[in-house]
Amino acid sequence: CAWSIERPPGDTAGCTFCHTSSEERCSTCHQRHQFDPKVARKSEQCKTCHWGKDHRDWEAYDIGLHGTVYQVNKWDPKQFDWDKKLADADYVGPTCQYCHMRGGHHNVQRFSTVYASMGMSMADRGAPIWKEKRDRWASVCDDCHSPRFAKENLQAMDESVKDAGLKYRETFKIAAD
Repeated sequence: CAWSIERPPGDTAGCTFCHTSSEERCSTCHQRHQFDPKVARKSEQCKTCHWGKDHRDWEAYDIGLHGTVYQVNKWDPKQFDWDKKLADADYVGPTCQYCHMRGGHHNVQRFSTVYASMGMSMADRGAPIWKEKRDRWASVCDDCHSPRFAKENLQAMDESVKDAGLKYRETFKIAAD
């Protein structure tokens, strides 16, 4: 699969746990035994799949400024009113859902980047094929940040991913030799 091209088998062993179903199920985000939209709006729901060796998304969010704001304030109903529909959310900081499911839209990948960490370090992120997706991603940040802020951070991530990919390949070449 494209998402495992650059990874050794040990890194992708856990992927099949989530990526073997051809259909998305409601219970992926809405707990089967507690089908409550309030629960599905909390970032911890994404942690079920997006953490650990193969998906470091939760760790990156949790230790970053957005995740810290969430962790400190998530119990305060004035800061995070879980009773409001996601489309009406006015949180003090973004949750995974606030950005990736903007306006309550259920297509999570609609507001994602081309940063699928597996198999994407060599992607030309400046290619026209990615422009619409990148612009849409940057527009989400515009809710709270300036357009320049989002574009500069996107560029910094481009450089980081490129550098990390080079180091990753160098490391495996040394190990193979």
